[in-house]
Amino acid sequence: MFEKFMPKLRVDTVFDIDLEDLYDKGYRGIITDLDNTLVGAKDPLSNPKLVAWFEYVKKCGFQLVIVSNNNMNRVSTFATPLNIEFVHQARKPSNAPFRRAMNMMNLQPQETIVIGDQLMTDVLGGNRLGLFTVLVLPISAGDEGIGTRINRRLERFVKGRLHKAGLWLEEDKKK
Repeated sequence: MFEKFMPKLRVDTVFDIDLEDLYDKGYRGIITDLDNTLVGAKDPLSNPKLVAWFEYVKKCGFQLVIVSNNNMNRVSTFATPLNIEFVHQARKPSNAPFRRAMNMMNLQPQETIVIGDQLMTDVLGGNRLGLFTVLVLPISAGDEGIGTRINRRLERFVKGRLHKAGLWLEEDKKK
């Protein structure tokens, strides 16, 4: 039951993802969370390092859509200057925003990667549709809203169950 919460890949940041390897394996699109995945939850805009990563994503041949549970103003303020498509108020882990993002990229589940910092929204939602899920460490957990703080508590419980089942080992983070 808890296997639906297991990401396919665990890394520290988006910069640690081997995009060329994933492209070689047939992936063509990335659905990424925004808050605490790309930037801190209180950071309204991108930074030069992240802008360079977005350019690298495109250079590798990937399409990219931001899917966030946050509101239109927050997501558009970040994504519009970068000319990145987005889905706001997504209600992850619901299937609908992931399907919408795949439709925007005209891709199938086996061609799509999900990157996020939460097991309860990003990983669960992506895994339910058979997407390749990547869990990153949250950028600034101290700036999170009440809903995310509740999810973090649930995540600790799930990680404990996965650890007991031998599926979640800290030394396997980059696996």
